Amino acid sequence: MPYFKTSITICFFTILSFSTFSQTKNTTKKIKVNQDRIENRIFELSKFGKDLNGKGYRVSFTKGDVEGRKWFIDQMKKAGLEVTIDFAGNIIGKRQGTIDSLKTIGFGSHIDMVPDGGDYDGCLGSISGLEIMEILKENNIVTRHPLELIIFSDEEGSLLGSKALAGAFNKERLKMLSQSGLTVGEGIIAIGGKVDSISSVMRKKGDLAAFLELHIEQGGILEKENIQIGVVEGIVGIEDWEVTVEGFANHAGTTPMNLRKDALLSAAKLIVAVNEVITSHDGRQVGTVGKISAAPGAYNVVPGKVVLGLEIRDLSYDKIWELFHEIEKRAADIAQSGGTTITFKNQLLGATPALTDKSIQDKIIRATKSLNLTYKQMQSGAGHDSQDMALIAPIGMIFVPSVAGISHSPKEFSKAVDMANGANVLLQTILALDME
Repeated sequence: MPYFKTSITICFFTILSFSTFSQTKNTTKKIKVNQDRIENRIFELSKFGKDLNGKGYRVSFTKGDVEGRKWFIDQMKKAGLEVTIDFAGNIIGKRQGTIDSLKTIGFGSHIDMVPDGGDYDGCLGSISGLEIMEILKENNIVTRHPLELIIFSDEEGSLLGSKALAGAFNKERLKMLSQSGLTVGEGIIAIGGKVDSISSVMRKKGDLAAFLELHIEQGGILEKENIQIGVVEGIVGIEDWEVTVEGFANHAGTTPMNLRKDALLSAAKLIVAVNEVITSHDGRQVGTVGKISAAPGAYNVVPGKVVLGLEIRDLSYDKIWELFHEIEKRAADIAQSGGTTITFKNQLLGATPALTDKSIQDKIIRATKSLNLTYKQMQSGAGHDSQDMALIAPIGMIFVPSVAGISHSPKEFSKAVDMANGANVLLQTILALDME
């Protein structure tokens, strides 16, 4: 008889638990983010680091960055999160789940910006993550999994925060001079981190159930094709090289054209060669020479030395290096014909390609369809914190349209409705992951 009563009791609680679960599941399908609150917070955060002309300068480790971080921490606390700053300067807001044994679902982005940058890059993913935490709180919804909102440090400069969490931070980067004027090591201290303890923030592979990032597209594909959501299939790898072209500086008036060792002429031919190599292959790879300086830099002197900045991006790491070696061969021919030397130095600041998790892609697509939104599967041509997080967790990325495809510019803009669409897809994807 006692066994019979126990069985009834267990059955009762099982039914009750299932009923509560079903009720919660139905409730979560109906909840949506607050569009106005997201946009207002974007505008509020944008004030930190603005100069008298209204230009943005919330570069990592600057006064604007420190003040913006302080504001964000305050918002996270008001949303009921347990907030900490790890030794790499990452801001982490935790929300407990109902089952402690389940792995944490992480999501977030960054709030630092490039010099004179825009108000949406990184900020959308960060503020939407905050909004999701707040919406769950307001609707008295507690997920099964613990949740973490992660605001990564120095994304635009050295990917400090995400690389530290993934155990991929190269300590040589501590000596790098950041845009703030501080070294990365000095910057870590400025935002509350601890240089000697950075390695301790590393998460083990499998510690997180998943990591998700919502971001503006930073390109014009979604807007051009009138598509509301981009489902990211992968983030391209990036490799940078400093290219030094050396010739011989000589008098521009007295040195005959056929006797010159013109470093700038060889550099110009190399720039054209880069474009020819990149465009001669099928695919979506890109190659850019985005920096050039010539010495001695006078009208009446044949340039003796030129330094270029070369970057190649593709979803295949092998292809990046295949393209580079082809450029190297072209450079050797150019150098020989011009009487110059051309050397390449890898900057060791690149990022490996990262494919997003197929099952998470599927959940993002289902969430998008459930909200009656249009979508396109696409790659990310820009680097993101998720790229490093892919080393330790399954990742997913969601894009929303960027007006005119503009990014890293004061004219960067995404419509409020598009931001809310992305945040709602992120919310429903998190809730779908929570069911596992």
